[in-house]
Amino acid sequence: MKKLIAILLTLVMVLSVAACGGKTEAPVATAENQKPAISGVQDASVEAGQVFDALAGVTASDAEDGDLTTMITVESTPTLDFKGGKATPENAGSYELVYSVTDKAGATAEAYATLTVTKKTGEATLLKEFDFTTAEATDAHGWEAVIDGAEATGALKDGAFVFDITNPGDGDGAVRFVKPGFAVQAGADYKIKVWAKSTAPTYAHFIAKNEAVEDWATFGSDVWNFRIDETMKPIEMNFTAPEAGSAELRLHLGKITPNPDNPADTTPENFTVTIDKVEIYEIVGQEVLEPLYTAEFAGSGAFVEAGDGAAASVAFEDGAAVVTIDSYQTEGGVWSLKANLELPGITIEQGTKYNYSFTIAAEHAQGGEALVESATKYHEARANFNGLGLGEGEEKVISSQFVAEASVEDPVIRMQIGNASEGVTTNKLTIKNFVFNKVGGDKETKKTIEAFAPFGMYAENVDTEKYPWQTFNGTDEDNEHGVGTIWTADGSLFYRIDDGGTVDWHNKLICPITLPSDSYFIVEIKAKADKPVSCGFFLNPQGGWDPRVSEGMDFTTEEQTFTFETKDIFITDMPCELLFQFGSEATAALGGVTVEFTSVTIYQMPVM
Repeated sequence: MKKLIAILLTLVMVLSVAACGGKTEAPVATAENQKPAISGVQDASVEAGQVFDALAGVTASDAEDGDLTTMITVESTPTLDFKGGKATPENAGSYELVYSVTDKAGATAEAYATLTVTKKTGEATLLKEFDFTTAEATDAHGWEAVIDGAEATGALKDGAFVFDITNPGDGDGAVRFVKPGFAVQAGADYKIKVWAKSTAPTYAHFIAKNEAVEDWATFGSDVWNFRIDETMKPIEMNFTAPEAGSAELRLHLGKITPNPDNPADTTPENFTVTIDKVEIYEIVGQEVLEPLYTAEFAGSGAFVEAGDGAAASVAFEDGAAVVTIDSYQTEGGVWSLKANLELPGITIEQGTKYNYSFTIAAEHAQGGEALVESATKYHEARANFNGLGLGEGEEKVISSQFVAEASVEDPVIRMQIGNASEGVTTNKLTIKNFVFNKVGGDKETKKTIEAFAPFGMYAENVDTEKYPWQTFNGTDEDNEHGVGTIWTADGSLFYRIDDGGTVDWHNKLICPITLPSDSYFIVEIKAKADKPVSCGFFLNPQGGWDPRVSEGMDFTTEEQTFTFETKDIFITDMPCELLFQFGSEATAALGGVTVEFTSVTIYQMPVM
């Protein structure tokens, strides 16, 4: 009955409006006012005393009001006197700029930038133009090529020891890479790694011949039929010297047929073997481990830190810590996302030897860093630096034995994992079997690197003033990846990465240089690469991390000129380094790349 009455009343109202000549109208939806938008705001630099136009290239617009560019205001901290968007800063320093615009409805938008004001300088003059005339490759560290009945050559070439083999002869010893007179001490253990690659798959034997015995005898840990392919990797031999004497280390590259029933599987013809370096470990004494901590991961033992838009959590399942990454950061770097393994009740003492290991599995590929450092002070109290690299679905053991570089009262194993692999947006890392030990005993390991670059940190009797360039490779510190070499030819510097690391410090090109005080500097670099490759470029004071230039470089097969300028000055002459960091998953995927620097020049602009 009530419903019928309501219908009749509605009908009466409609008829009444119609009788009066009126009409019904649908209600009008009112759209919410949109905030204006500012475009074109970016950091800038200007010399003191010069006019700075803050509005050059800057616009503002609004959905309702259209162009609002003339309504933009600019404020600065410290204060600058803007008139018509222009100001003339007189004092050098950093100025934080705030751009604002308000539409007719009162909605305001803001944008931010930094203005760097440099001191007045004189004209740029040449400070240093690096000399890339050819360096003589003479340091073979006692290694030599022996060709006996084969068509082949072996010599130092392009930063390596290179064998060009046309015909490998009739036996494995027809082509040899040898180091005679290698001294050994009684009871010592030796590990020898030869890092090599070949243009065609081939075989090698690696032998330690005992020179103290008249007849043919070895130290008993020979490596047979090792497969060398296009990937730079180590051929490793381990042996123990029962008494003091000497060995002849012999890498045989001649004719090898592992299976006589399959003669087609043999050493090829017309191929090249490239050896970048040899690593020699001499190990004496005994090691004693004092267990300090074993993680149970029963409800505790790990925590995550996520910033810059990243999101992650940790749970504990079946004696494992499971780190779930829901999203990676939208800005920042590897440090934006951290997974920390706790070390409760442990204090790390500087100069003391420790080791740790844990097993980690990744749902998707994951690179990063594994650090032993303070839970609260981070890099300010760091005892050890290590790398981390996992393929999709891979499980591996991460371990490190180190002498603590600093004392740490609240240590953690901090995995910095903010850099996502290509195409990866989420991930899951499962960590178990975490142990931490103090290392005692009298065991000592002496490592010698014999690299074949004509100059660099491992070359002897080199004019370091003329050839200050050097490389650092991840494998130099026993990380899994990172091998490269340098040389000069035809007026250029060449840096060849034969094994790309997954983190940036695995492949570094470094040049130390002292820069004068009270000056700004321009660094001009002309370079190209045989494949497109990227790196980070830093101009950094030695002994710390405070880069005065921090930029990316994208090399192509065409020569480009890159120009970088410093924005502040040194109060004293400062030892610095030009640092190129190439390591990344993209670099590792290239399978080798060579960068050619045709010139590197530094200009100085003294402060007036």
